[in-house]
Amino acid sequence: MPNRADSPDSVELRSGVIARTVPLTWGVALCALVTLVALTIQALEEILVGHPYLEAIVIAILLGTAIRTIWEPGGRWQAGIAFTAKQLLEVAVALLGASLTLAAIAASGLVLLAAIVALVVVSLAVSFGISRALGLPVRLSILIACGNSICGNSAIAAVAPVIGASTDDIASSISFTAVLGVIVVLGLPLLIPLWQLSATQYGILAGLTVYAVPQVLAATVPAGLVSTQIGTLVKLVRVMMLGPVVACIAVFARGLRGDRSPGNSAPHGFFRTVPWFIAAFFVLAALRSLALLPAGAVFPLQKTAGILTVMSMAALGLGVDLRVIGRVGGRVTAAVTLSLLFLLVVSLGLVRYVAPV
Repeated sequence: MPNRADSPDSVELRSGVIARTVPLTWGVALCALVTLVALTIQALEEILVGHPYLEAIVIAILLGTAIRTIWEPGGRWQAGIAFTAKQLLEVAVALLGASLTLAAIAASGLVLLAAIVALVVVSLAVSFGISRALGLPVRLSILIACGNSICGNSAIAAVAPVIGASTDDIASSISFTAVLGVIVVLGLPLLIPLWQLSATQYGILAGLTVYAVPQVLAATVPAGLVSTQIGTLVKLVRVMMLGPVVACIAVFARGLRGDRSPGNSAPHGFFRTVPWFIAAFFVLAALRSLALLPAGAVFPLQKTAGILTVMSMAALGLGVDLRVIGRVGGRVTAAVTLSLLFLLVVSLGLVRYVAPV
């Protein structure tokens, strides 16, 4: 009998796979190399100071931008860089669902839960309004609002493919958000004696204002274990807002993706409105919450999501035009700063109400 592996159809299939894969190799390998360097720098930070002030996701986009400034990747690199920036980023967002569980919501209490949800919604609206008032484009305004209100760089990375954001918009929002994120981590503990905050109050404040979970740990460890535990819990609940927010943006701002032709009036199905990776995000979160996802699979999925996100940021950095960032830099800085100040002031008032001394 003839060997099916050598049939014309199978040979054509293998040839097609190779033809699609080989052009990606150079660009993906370059992004992986930048990622390796970024992860190494973060590891050195953790060894030297105990925690990363600049996370690998930020380092990768800065390294990518630096490389792009002195050398523009040619044609053989572009396909792999584009694949890493889009497809691998979508996979990373989907895998993030495995790190979330509804148990965190249940443990936070109804009053605090309602306060977190309300703060995120109001902060999104105010931050978007500030950005638009400063003359920033719609997509960049959405990225700044989501980064400020939910979880910094991770939120920006998750929202970007949903609204069809450009590499320059992503680089601008992440770069300036990262700088202010470090300032918050360093400066937030100074509010403990100034406002006479208890350990519980400070933990809630850190969870409501600090951008990333590792940064919450860095900001709360000096205040003690209670602040660290509460801050991490509040931050995780805030992170869980990412899925619903991105899904809403996908539904109500789908025109920003540019995936609809003007003459196409055919109805859009669910997966045309809500991208596949957002649906996968919710599926994995549900499986984790229902204990249907094996415990041993959670950590590898989290690590994979983290590495793919860093790789995608390296790819985005490799496509950044610093001249574009320079033109909007002042306005982006103002938008992020004012948004953060609003979040901080409202959070301080909320802390007094939710967790009085």
